[in-house]
Amino acid sequence: MNNGKNRIVLTGFMGVGKSTVAKCLSHILRTETVDLDDYIERKEELSIAELVEQKGEPYFRGVETESLQEVLTKNDTQIISLGGGTWVSETNRELIKNHKCTSIWLESDFEHCWRNITFSRTVRPLAKDKTTVKKLFDERNKVYCLADWHLVVKPELTSFDLARFIAEEIL
Repeated sequence: MNNGKNRIVLTGFMGVGKSTVAKCLSHILRTETVDLDDYIERKEELSIAELVEQKGEPYFRGVETESLQEVLTKNDTQIISLGGGTWVSETNRELIKNHKCTSIWLESDFEHCWRNITFSRTVRPLAKDKTTVKKLFDERNKVYCLADWHLVVKPELTSFDLARFIAEEIL
């Protein structure tokens, strides 16, 4: 990378496509990627939905921060895809900054994310209804904008297009 930083961290709202873009970017750069939600599910041996349901969101957020720290300190993976709420925590943003990562906000309009949420097989514990999700979307967008880079997800762009843009322009 020519920006002096050695990792890419993708953030953005649930359903925007962070995991898919990370996989495409990993393919282009021929490097490993870590999906933080997948990492947590393996570590806790529960799905994110089960974890939140059984132990509560505060417990989950603690595990999320702990897992992010583990990934950043014990792993040299170059691409990390965050869960939709990871970036909201100032502690998590500081961890990412202190580990010299380049953060990229994948931004999209609410309807795009909502469509992906409703058609996904993934159970999203905080996506109970459209009104609740829209409120969460508006709240989180105020924090996502703190990322180093901002990339707008447009309907005509595939996840591979977005990954290629990141590889060409940011790296």
